[in-house]
Amino acid sequence: MAASLRGASLTSSSSTLSSDTDDDGVRGTCEDASLCKRFAVSIGYWHDPYIQHFVRLSKERKAPEINRGYFARVYGVSQLIKAFLRKTECHCQILNLGAGMDTTFWKLKDENLLPSKYFEVDFQMIVTRKIHNIKSKPPLSKPIVELHSEDTLHIDGHLLDSKRYAIIGADLRDLPELEEKLKKCQMNTQLPTLLITECVLIYMTPEQSANLLKWAANSFETAMFVNYEQVNMDDRFGQIMIENLRRRQCDLAGVEMCKSLASQKERLLSNGWETASAVDMMELYSRLPRSEVVRIESLEFLDEMELLEQLMQHYCLCWATKGGNELSLKEITY
Repeated sequence: MAASLRGASLTSSSSTLSSDTDDDGVRGTCEDASLCKRFAVSIGYWHDPYIQHFVRLSKERKAPEINRGYFARVYGVSQLIKAFLRKTECHCQILNLGAGMDTTFWKLKDENLLPSKYFEVDFQMIVTRKIHNIKSKPPLSKPIVELHSEDTLHIDGHLLDSKRYAIIGADLRDLPELEEKLKKCQMNTQLPTLLITECVLIYMTPEQSANLLKWAANSFETAMFVNYEQVNMDDRFGQIMIENLRRRQCDLAGVEMCKSLASQKERLLSNGWETASAVDMMELYSRLPRSEVVRIESLEFLDEMELLEQLMQHYCLCWATKGGNELSLKEITY
């Protein structure tokens, strides 16, 4: 096949976000999450042969409660993704907003569960780095090329568009630009659509996140929204989390929407979504298959279960649906 990523030019663009300086702390959280996932994978929490191509293995050992927290996050989000793919028989599209170094596209391909098209969106700087890694690592580029039926791929510093996968550099606060770029990559508003945000909305103002949720609800006839982020942020533990991030120049602009599971659900329902559900991650952890709990808890010793409980009670997994009665999307639960 003539299509190749290796020979494509990686050009930089002169356009930058006006708020780049303000967003440095947010971009830093992408690196942190990637390093934590890489470490957890390295000691056997879950299987991901692709993350090593995006992230170096940190010399710093991550705490057991952090590793278990990331396992629950990855497991929970994955379960909802697969439930949506089963309901739609993969005749759908996925939009991962603020995807960072996420590897879901490659893992779904391995499981023969790819949607019609998988889109990723993030800051241009993060997208540039990810495209560079994809181009330079055959285990990442080959699956994209294999699925691409044309001779050429559209690729530059802030965009890679192929038949089944696209990655786009855009600001989620600029909805006209976001929609324009997605449509140029053949986003189909008639297809059932799953949108995913993980620790993204909390870095937007309540107005900005509401606008994104409304845009998502109004753009697709049949859709599901999955959001993983902080919750119960009004108590002392939550305040310590906020202070720690502020010391790293990372302001949680949307923290007021993360007061409770009820506030998380209400945000979704008040912005165009018909159903909304939410569980904190300790509740999700308690519902994990017993065999998985035994397996991951044997990987390393956890001294204080109370610390894990505190941490997990301050993160949640939320999901909302709109339309899709014929697909029974409302039945999807964790």
